[in-house]
Amino acid sequence: MQFSFITIRKQGQRMSAAALLLWAMAGGAQAQGLPTAPPPAAADTTHKYENPAGVSSSERKPFFQRKLVRASIVPAILIGYGAYTFNGGGFYTNEDANRDIHRVFPKSNSRIADYLIFAPYLELGAVVLAGVESHNDRVNLLLILAKSEAIMLASTFAVKHLTQEERPDGSDKLSFPSGHTAQAFLAASIVHTELRDKSPWYGIGAYTIATGVGALRMINEKHWQSDVFAGAGFGIMSAHLAYLTHRNRWGRKGIGRDIGIVPSYYGGAPGLCLTWRPK
Repeated sequence: MQFSFITIRKQGQRMSAAALLLWAMAGGAQAQGLPTAPPPAAADTTHKYENPAGVSSSERKPFFQRKLVRASIVPAILIGYGAYTFNGGGFYTNEDANRDIHRVFPKSNSRIADYLIFAPYLELGAVVLAGVESHNDRVNLLLILAKSEAIMLASTFAVKHLTQEERPDGSDKLSFPSGHTAQAFLAASIVHTELRDKSPWYGIGAYTIATGVGALRMINEKHWQSDVFAGAGFGIMSAHLAYLTHRNRWGRKGIGRDIGIVPSYYGGAPGLCLTWRPK
């Protein structure tokens, strides 16, 4: 076997004599028909899109730590208890709760709950207009509000018509779940999510108002305890689903932060003034 030592340049570097010798031996073995090492197998790319982040299964979060599971715990407990006590069931029945609450609060026909359901939204709007930065910009916040309201209305009214539970006052058979309570807890959950980085008291105040709405609906004999608990669960669940499925991230654009609405008084009449500060 003859070897011709020639100088080979690759990217400005000389190949070593040992590398050249191996190259020549491989060529000779192939020429004599000797067996050579098989080429490396092509990489399997059929599953390359199943884990685009490239995180191994051992490094992934456990099932109970995933966002969807954590977001479903509280709504599942509330809705589960509402279903457990539905139609007089459970160890503490709707009749027991109705009797106990009227021992403390007499029956009332007040309609204050009709207005309190939007109080958390008023709190959020006042805080944002005062200059406190929310978690999302105003455009994305409005999109989340619209999505969560649609989820809540569709789910609660569908369940109302399926269950056909009679209200405590016998006015109709759309008692389960409580739509007022669902609306109040939906708004409170959004306030908590948007402002919890600034102060937890924003969310505490909103949830306190929502709890008051549920109590008032029982005092007015419009709902049973099962309706109120389930309504709270549906409201929180709707807000969580809206956040988890929100992918239209417009970012914190200037137009989202520089639009404001302030009360005004002009020409002897009150009104609202829309302000916009372009870049």
